[in-house]
Amino acid sequence: MNWHLHFLGTGAAHAVELGSSAVVLERDGEPLLLIDCGPDTLDRYRAAYGSLPRALYITHTHMDHIGGMERLFTRVWFDEALRGTIRVFCHAVLVPWLQARVADYPGVLAEGGVNYWEAFRLLPCTRGFWLDGLWFDVFATRHHRPDTSFGLALAGSFAYTGDTRPIPEVLERYAGNEELVAHDCSLHGNPSHTGIDDIEREYATALRDRLLLYHYGSAADGVALSARGYRVAATGQRIALRMPTPPRADAG
Repeated sequence: MNWHLHFLGTGAAHAVELGSSAVVLERDGEPLLLIDCGPDTLDRYRAAYGSLPRALYITHTHMDHIGGMERLFTRVWFDEALRGTIRVFCHAVLVPWLQARVADYPGVLAEGGVNYWEAFRLLPCTRGFWLDGLWFDVFATRHHRPDTSFGLALAGSFAYTGDTRPIPEVLERYAGNEELVAHDCSLHGNPSHTGIDDIEREYATALRDRLLLYHYGSAADGVALSARGYRVAATGQRIALRMPTPPRADAG
């Protein structure tokens, strides 16, 4: 099998030209899982695959990562073949935030009589989740306050941080076997995001060599990060992955 991460967007919230940060895990060229759904993600996904995602993982509930879910709801609700079939995975502690931001509006349709989550299969998780025979580990990241953002890892293949400050001890546990690490990074860090100086201070050389940086502030920032010797994801790029290792006996 061939495995890839397809970056639909790589930008920070204000970097509209780079697209909202979102990525698709592909298996043999077919989309398996969309990670995050920002305001422009759905259009980019449909342009790439001609369909809607069948499974979605939400890292956190800032609008540049979930702003496309209202449009996704509308498209799914009016397609009876898809209604109630798209799986939405997120950490259980995010469910109240997700509910408040996308689902807790009176009258989700003007006609009434519709509950938002009837359009999807909401699957809260804590340690991780199963999808098509694969076990995905979910791990907490550092994002302005505890329990507001969670990354994702597929053993042997990749880890995706979502928005985070440096988390060396977490990545040692969930990406300690030569996995690719797609990591939030811009030129300058802040209380919710990693800067390149944070990378160089917090991470050992062996881990830095496996980083693929995304969620940067502009195309110029991407060039500057690359000039410092780092691999930087580009919007629309497909990155080859190692084949995942079989799920652990204690997974799930």
